[in-house]
Amino acid sequence: MSGSGFTFFIRAERPETHHLQVGVELSAPFTQNNLYLSFPRWVPGSYFLREPIQHVFDISVTDGRGVELKFERRGVDSLVVFNVKNKQKITVSYSLFCLEMSVRSNHFDQTHLHLMPPYTWFLPTKGVDPQRMEATHEIHYHLPKEWEPATQLEFVKTTSSKELNSWIFTAPNRDVFLDSIMEANANKTLTRNIDGRNHHFKLWDSGNYGFDDQMVLRFIDDCEKIVKEYHALFGVQPWGDYLTVLHLTQTNRGGLEHLNSQTSMMPRQSLLPGNDELYRDLLSLFSHEYVHQWNVKRLRPKSFHDYNLQTEGHSNLLWWFEGCTSWIGDMQCIRSGTWTESEWIAEFEKKLKRHYELNGLDHESLELASHDAWIHLYRSGPYSRERQISYYLEGELAIMCIDAELQRRSKGKSTVGLLLKTLCERHALDYPESDQLGIDLTDIIRTVQTMEGGSGMGKFIRNIVQNTGPLPLEKALHYFGRKIVHKDLPKTEHGWLGVALNQKCHSIEIQRFLKNSPLRNHLKVGDEILAIDSLRCHSMKSVDSALQGKANSDVSILYATEGVTKDIRIQIPSQPAQTWTIQGGKNEHWMRYLKSLQP
Repeated sequence: MSGSGFTFFIRAERPETHHLQVGVELSAPFTQNNLYLSFPRWVPGSYFLREPIQHVFDISVTDGRGVELKFERRGVDSLVVFNVKNKQKITVSYSLFCLEMSVRSNHFDQTHLHLMPPYTWFLPTKGVDPQRMEATHEIHYHLPKEWEPATQLEFVKTTSSKELNSWIFTAPNRDVFLDSIMEANANKTLTRNIDGRNHHFKLWDSGNYGFDDQMVLRFIDDCEKIVKEYHALFGVQPWGDYLTVLHLTQTNRGGLEHLNSQTSMMPRQSLLPGNDELYRDLLSLFSHEYVHQWNVKRLRPKSFHDYNLQTEGHSNLLWWFEGCTSWIGDMQCIRSGTWTESEWIAEFEKKLKRHYELNGLDHESLELASHDAWIHLYRSGPYSRERQISYYLEGELAIMCIDAELQRRSKGKSTVGLLLKTLCERHALDYPESDQLGIDLTDIIRTVQTMEGGSGMGKFIRNIVQNTGPLPLEKALHYFGRKIVHKDLPKTEHGWLGVALNQKCHSIEIQRFLKNSPLRNHLKVGDEILAIDSLRCHSMKSVDSALQGKANSDVSILYATEGVTKDIRIQIPSQPAQTWTIQGGKNEHWMRYLKSLQP
């Protein structure tokens, strides 16, 4: 029996049904007559309240002799089991549907199982000593014989039966258990020892397409180069092995960090020869999630310590935890030599385009965007981009501004990378000298002010993250010998409506309005474009054709709103054609910053 007396198990049978058989066994003692269990709703690292219990079916509860016990559902996420005080063991069993293909959920089919504990198991919340959740738990994975699991949990043993192999692991406490992942498939786990720390790579392709061995080797080689740069910045950490789960799909992209692992998802072309841009994005994603070992997983907002799994955990610092991670992640790609400087510029110019084409910074600060992530970023609507910002994108640009200013004041002796390292040493988990776990904005500013050149940085940082309005990007890039150049490309005769359209069968609907759209004050999201100058619009191609030669002229637009046809006559401009580029030479500040940190 585990130290906690709790054993969590799954049986991966009948993958064609996409249903796992799941359960949790709880041993006595029980502290009261009724036992309460809840399904987690907040997944650490996700910043969003989810409802994984929607995938739970056929719940049953039995005692140690197999006798069924009375229970009932409570609220949206819980159940209560009655009359357990004198029982020696309680087993809660159910079926779990696993067909959501994302880095934040479970997926189970004939080729693999990707499993996240918060998406899988009920946890006891009342009726047992709460300290038991902080003891060692056992996790039993019963898997098809040809599959091998990869997880950061501690391996105990494996046994074999006629149908399945059983793999037993342990987790030392609740948080490590919940923040673990498990990927099981028939592909071999690839391992690379980097500076004495094992890094495991477990790959899976959603279409069972197969892998290009040379590209996989190239990927692992480049990951090693990136990891060595992190070791040069933070030191080699005694945190055990690191696991990278990589899912290759048709189009999906995403990543989710965990304590000593990541699940990343990319289009399969990223690991096929000749797709340099996608491969570059894959390395950026790996590097981003790798930084999170420090920034988020160990250095956390104060509100993310002892989190409540049934409610959202809010923080005003997501601009720091994602923006800083993005900025440092891509810088490490350059320093490691896995990106060239020109490749970084190409990626950065894409970000500038998104930044300048949106106007949310006039209405929402980085601090507010962080706090409201749950109701804005993750519940965005057709008008979101007009009033809201992404703390990922704008956070990264803000960190660049802070980094450049800190370097300017310190003559290159202080950087945001060193700031993150110092914050970890003072406030992060698993750092023996940390004196106060968790940070807020005051802690960031206080730490900056102890660094060379940082004594007057408080006002600068607060202005950037607490106020609306443009970021000082030009000033930041000027320090590095660069400048942002806005270019108007040659105009065309093609008319522009300034809307994003969505085609449904033979109808064309307005999905959202773009900046400076001529239709913004006349139509609304959901309206159907029926005809332009009497030409029927039944496809995206027909809309494009009808706008040819209509730039800077009056057009008649027939549309339907709530089932009623209407028409307007309006002048439309030519389609905006503009770009933002970075120009300038390589000054000493930029070259010093890009230099590898390795001795």
